[in-house]
Amino acid sequence: MVCPNETSWEGLCVIRTLLTVGLMSLSTSVVAQNCGPDSPCDIDGGSYHLRLPAGDGPFPVMIWYHGHNGNGASIHRGGGLQRDFLENGYAILAPNGYQPEGGTRSYPARDGAPRDDVAFTFAVLDAASERADLDLDRLFVSGFSAGGSMAWLLACEAGDRLSGMVSVAGALREPNDTDCSGLQGLPVMQVHGFADAQVPFEGRGIRDWHQGSVWTSLARAREANGCRTNPDTIEITEDFRTRVWGETCSGAAVRIDIHDGGHGLPQGWTTRARAFLEQANAG
Repeated sequence: MVCPNETSWEGLCVIRTLLTVGLMSLSTSVVAQNCGPDSPCDIDGGSYHLRLPAGDGPFPVMIWYHGHNGNGASIHRGGGLQRDFLENGYAILAPNGYQPEGGTRSYPARDGAPRDDVAFTFAVLDAASERADLDLDRLFVSGFSAGGSMAWLLACEAGDRLSGMVSVAGALREPNDTDCSGLQGLPVMQVHGFADAQVPFEGRGIRDWHQGSVWTSLARAREANGCRTNPDTIEITEDFRTRVWGETCSGAAVRIDIHDGGHGLPQGWTTRARAFLEQANAG
């Protein structure tokens, strides 16, 4: 701002200048805290998006992995994520998948990936922690499709740092040399469509890799948590068919919610996911 030379205007000019600087600082602070749909936060190796709830932290964190050919800006359009997580006090942190030059952004979530996405996720978490007051003792992960497979991989490799995992339409991909030791003691929930032909329960072979089997992934979670083969409870509602391994597990609960639809995010999944995660972590 250029101030006029007249003496009578000097005081007003100073006030206007201070107000302008203050507004600019406030705007910068808001942008720094919330990496919006058109302004992701950049770090070495990639970028991420962040949404913070109202109020003061520390905030529990939901890490969200987008699907194939998507991006982390999807958290700004996710009505369920906003209603059930953001508006209930959770920060939503969405890393962007690796994008090769001229290629499609995604999460390979298996051996041979061009970027160590588990390490990248925690680099994103470290960077976000410098921007916001995050509760790293209440760290959850979820994702859709390829992002659901990435959620399985993070749980398998670093579940000791997590409080729960929910995969939607994804499974642990193959080949994968992880021993899934991170699943021990970790609440695990799978949401899947009965009519999903894009990522069927059994998975599909694609070139030199396989999507992985939902059944095999759940079996690994049950084994890690000392659960018996048959579920403790079976519940059928209008929208979901649910099987839960819980009371007889020596570790954490394992659950699958099946809906009649195909490859997508079914209505109501976030409500059920938050209830599962919070119940599993109660007390």
